[in-house]
Amino acid sequence: MEDVLRPLAVIGGSLAITLSVGWAVDRLLRRTDARHAETPLWGLLRRCRFPLQVTVCTALLRGSYDQTHARVVREHASGVAQFLALVLIAATAWLAMRVSAAVVESSYYRYAASAHDPARVRRVRTQVTLIQRVVTAVVGVVAASAMLLTFPAMRTVGASVLASAGILGIVAGVAAQSTLGNLFAGLQIAFGDMVRIGDTVVVDGEWGTVEEITLTFLSVRTWDERRITMPVSYFTAKPFENWSRGGAQKTGSVLFHLDHSAPVAAMRVKLGEIVRMSPAWDGRDWNLAVTDTTPSTMVVRALVTARDADDAWTVRCEVREQMITWLREHHPYALPRITTATVQPPRTSPESEDRRLTRLDDDLSKDGTRQG
Repeated sequence: MEDVLRPLAVIGGSLAITLSVGWAVDRLLRRTDARHAETPLWGLLRRCRFPLQVTVCTALLRGSYDQTHARVVREHASGVAQFLALVLIAATAWLAMRVSAAVVESSYYRYAASAHDPARVRRVRTQVTLIQRVVTAVVGVVAASAMLLTFPAMRTVGASVLASAGILGIVAGVAAQSTLGNLFAGLQIAFGDMVRIGDTVVVDGEWGTVEEITLTFLSVRTWDERRITMPVSYFTAKPFENWSRGGAQKTGSVLFHLDHSAPVAAMRVKLGEIVRMSPAWDGRDWNLAVTDTTPSTMVVRALVTARDADDAWTVRCEVREQMITWLREHHPYALPRITTATVQPPRTSPESEDRRLTRLDDDLSKDGTRQG
């Protein structure tokens, strides 16, 4: 009977303590979150309840498994200890990742709530995202190394591994040159403020918004919902357009190729009416001027301002559509035209024309002979 009751008592006691600790921590975090609603940290830490319970339960079992005096435990004591140690390391790493993610997200939310510059908020968001990924990678590597070192064979070859670390480092550096380059490029992007999550960029002729930045690649969401994924080293080695850097406000232009008789003054008045009716116009400035001429047309440019790149695109489309409609309905002569003329067919056949030219030549020859 003792062989049954003792394992049940040890395991049941560990589970009871685990559930009690999880419930108490969750209740404490809930009350703290209610008292301090200005920070989301305590609410985010509640996500750590399950990894905390796994860590506590594994630690209790790791310290008390030999007290069960169970036959299976006595026969496989080293295997049970090894398994519990691996689970404990993995659970601790999981808990550390959750806690670090909660702290980073809470810091970002508090900064975003108090900041008034959207560009600076996007910069901080990019930095905290990459910091969180770096922390996750470091914790994962440390946990994996600790799990490997629990095996006696790995501890035995530890000295040999350290002795050859220099050579292995050189080989790994050469083999992973591209990966390491992308890694350092990601850190350079995060802290160099070159491009941020949410920025509007033009890359290889594609216009889109930066959707995700990792330590190795960057994803751009285009206007037609496509995703362009490229290594982050691209943005440190090649030029690209960042429409969000230096402020989100933009000036858009619309070009009209019109006839020389187009009413430029009336178009300027109509442009003012269009932009005032457009919700995408930010109210800063607008202008219309003739910028170029050709033998058959002239180029009229309309400039409009907007709060960001999306609004600039919208107001440009509105100006283009409404201005063309207004010209077509009220000033159709201003639209470019292609002048063509019909070719009159010859009234005589080619044979008769040749005979006429021959007689003309003969007459000219006779006149020359008489004069001579």
